[in-house]
Amino acid sequence: MVNYICAVIAPMDRLSLTFSALADPTRRAILAQLSSGPASVNDLAAPFSMSLPAVSKHLKVLERAQLIARGKEAQWRPCEIKAAPLKEATDWMEQYRQFWEARFDRLDEYLKELQAQGKPAPEKSAPKRRRNGSSK
Repeated sequence: MVNYICAVIAPMDRLSLTFSALADPTRRAILAQLSSGPASVNDLAAPFSMSLPAVSKHLKVLERAQLIARGKEAQWRPCEIKAAPLKEATDWMEQYRQFWEARFDRLDEYLKELQAQGKPAPEKSAPKRRRNGSSK
């Protein structure tokens, strides 16, 4: 499925590749393992009940997104995490965090203003029901 997605949207920008790779819980778990330091494919595969080829496919997705690098030391092929794409994703999300924090701060100020005026805070109304019983 990932190969199909990459082929259809290709060429994907780096941020899209990062989020696509992070969308899978197995790949996130692999990155969590690698945050402790380099590891072999066998070490990375140990916690999962899947074949080595399946883990290798996940590693290829992470490598394509430049979230990991694979080395070569004699017979050992260590994988290590690369932080730059994660930093780019964090920076991109930061602008939205700041936006929502500002919105919540404004809401908090508004609610405090209502309380100072002695007005009760608005209550959340229940969703309107349609005649067939489902909510809008």
